[in-house]
Amino acid sequence: MANTIILLSIKPEYANKIFDGMKVVELRRIRPKLEEGDLVIVYASSPKKALIGAFEVEKVVQKPLLELWKEVKEIAGISYKEFRSYYKGLSVGCGIYLNKTHHFSQPIELERLRQEWNNFQPPQSYRYLKPSEVNFVESITQFNIGEFATFYQMTLNVF
Repeated sequence: MANTIILLSIKPEYANKIFDGMKVVELRRIRPKLEEGDLVIVYASSPKKALIGAFEVEKVVQKPLLELWKEVKEIAGISYKEFRSYYKGLSVGCGIYLNKTHHFSQPIELERLRQEWNNFQPPQSYRYLKPSEVNFVESITQFNIGEFATFYQMTLNVF
C-alpha cells in the first residue's frame, strides 16, 4: 500500500470546486510521485492562503494533452481555454484523480502556520511531507489521517 503524503498548492477557485464536488481531477504540469491511496493535503494559495482540506488519490494519469482533455473535460472544473493556457508549451499533462475528500472544519491560515510550523513556506506547486510534518498537520487541523487514509494505519510504526 502506498504511503506518500504531499502538500499541494491549489488556487482557491479550484480548491473550492474540489470540496464542493464539482472537480474530481486535479491537473498538474509536473507529475508528483503519487499512487492510489496516497494523501494530498490542500493548501489554497493567494488570496486564501490556508490549509483547507485533504483528498485521497484514486489514480494518477499522464497523457498527451488532447487525450487528457478528452478524459477530464467534464470533471476538471476548467474550460478548454484555461486548460490550453495552463499547459502552454507542454505536450503532456498529468491528472490526479480524487477518491474521497475531507474539508477541514476550520481553515488554517498562513499566519498561524508560520507561527506554529517551524520554517513553513507554502510550496509553489507541491512538496512531500516528512513524518513530523504529517503529525503537525493532524494536530493543527484536528484531522485524523489514520481514520481517513487506510494506508496510514498500516504505516504508523514508520512515523
